[in-house]
Amino acid sequence: MENRYIPVSIDVGNSEQIFTVKWADGHKTELPLFGLRKNCPCVTCRGGHELMGRYEPQLFMVNPTRVYKVVSADPVGNHALKITWDDGHNAGMYKWELLRHMDESVEKLKQGKN
Repeated sequence: MENRYIPVSIDVGNSEQIFTVKWADGHKTELPLFGLRKNCPCVTCRGGHELMGRYEPQLFMVNPTRVYKVVSADPVGNHALKITWDDGHNAGMYKWELLRHMDESVEKLKQGKN
């Protein structure tokens, strides 16, 4: 696995509403909890198996309509993170590659690139 997909540390800032991952290549990802929850990669949230892993980067850019809190974030082997949310949802496995791609997509949106 590439260093860019190897997490060194994660931090859940429930009060700041930011999820942070520091990667082995030195990059730091910061994603709003609202966007992370709204982009849950599970089959129920995505609407079918064929849509799993797809996400909407613009949801990281909106003003939250609800505050979400992470109850727990547990590794799934070496490839993903299982997040349990305060609304009881815990079916999504956020692969490390997906989290990094979400970050890159949000950065492109901020820079006005599609």
